[in-house]
Amino acid sequence: MRRPRVPAPEDFGSRLHSAAVAARVGLWLGICFGVAFLTGLLSHYAQNPSQPVPFPTSPAWGYRLTQGLHVVAGTAAVPLLLVKLWTVYPRFLRRPARGVRRLVLDVLERLSIGVLVAAAVFQLATGLANSSQWYPWAFSFRATHYAVAWVAVGALALHVAVKLPVIRTALTRDVEDPALDPPTATRGGALSRRGLLRATWAAAGVAVLATAGSTLPVLRRVSVLGVRSGDGPQGVPINTSAEAAGVLDRAADPGWRLTVTSGERVVELSLDDLRALPQRTESLPIACVEGWSAGGEWTGVRLRDLLDLVDAPAGRDVRVASLQESGPFRITLLQDGFADDDRTLVALALAGEPLVLDHGFPARLIAPNRPGVLQTKWLARLEVLA
Repeated sequence: MRRPRVPAPEDFGSRLHSAAVAARVGLWLGICFGVAFLTGLLSHYAQNPSQPVPFPTSPAWGYRLTQGLHVVAGTAAVPLLLVKLWTVYPRFLRRPARGVRRLVLDVLERLSIGVLVAAAVFQLATGLANSSQWYPWAFSFRATHYAVAWVAVGALALHVAVKLPVIRTALTRDVEDPALDPPTATRGGALSRRGLLRATWAAAGVAVLATAGSTLPVLRRVSVLGVRSGDGPQGVPINTSAEAAGVLDRAADPGWRLTVTSGERVVELSLDDLRALPQRTESLPIACVEGWSAGGEWTGVRLRDLLDLVDAPAGRDVRVASLQESGPFRITLLQDGFADDDRTLVALALAGEPLVLDHGFPARLIAPNRPGVLQTKWLARLEVLA
């Protein structure tokens, strides 16, 4: 029985295994990773209770845009990464360099690329799973995704720095120029290099069109892989139902009261009390970290009006508590900029109808340019912090 042998350079004779292809695909892959990284940082910051620089409340659709870009960029990166890996994988299988110095450099380069590939695959795989709300792991997605993002970007920056001369040369020459080809890359195939690149751009475009409808309603008919179609109670999708949150009985209890406190001042308001206060209607999107978003016409009491009932001064943060007994966002912090914004509501109705249980009945928070996980449903308490 023959032993498997180590692949030799001549085993990879396709002209598609070329720096000319890898550099062009890598350029767009780097752009996608850069967009996903920056928008991911913004989302992570928006969810932090402590914000040295206050997160803006305008434009109201800002978070919707950035999270849509985050998921679209990550989705487009999937076919780009697959093609990039295919073009360069023979380098992983080449024989080690001779000489101690060259061998050390060769091993370090392979290790750095291995870290980059592992981090990139992890980010894309877990990101897509999160978009589908599928969590086959025990770790915190948010914390881990954030940490590995820094690893991926650091490894990418190092890789670009090491390969910059090759990248620059490849991008300034014609894609069919053989100047940077390995000596064994002489075999043609069903596709030319330009054909492979066109197929790659087409695959990335199809991936975007198939998913972007979660953010762009105009594309929902063609976005067959979009995690949200836009359908849902009162025209807005839901992530967590009242049953899943364990609040069915408490939310439907006629004795429900919303408690508003500031120092020694305490006010308890029934649903009828809230409906008796001046009502406002605001057109605000709800955008979730999974990348989906939807617009809604929300009606309720301006939060600032409720804070005035307990003589709360402007410029104070508000601790917001839900009827939920567990969950990472059962209690959230509403920064002062959102608390004082005229568009921030304790919403009682959506699309002209009282909130259904799954949308937060009897009352929920809705604020402009705020992550959906922080738009607390089934409100129980608003506490103005000193």
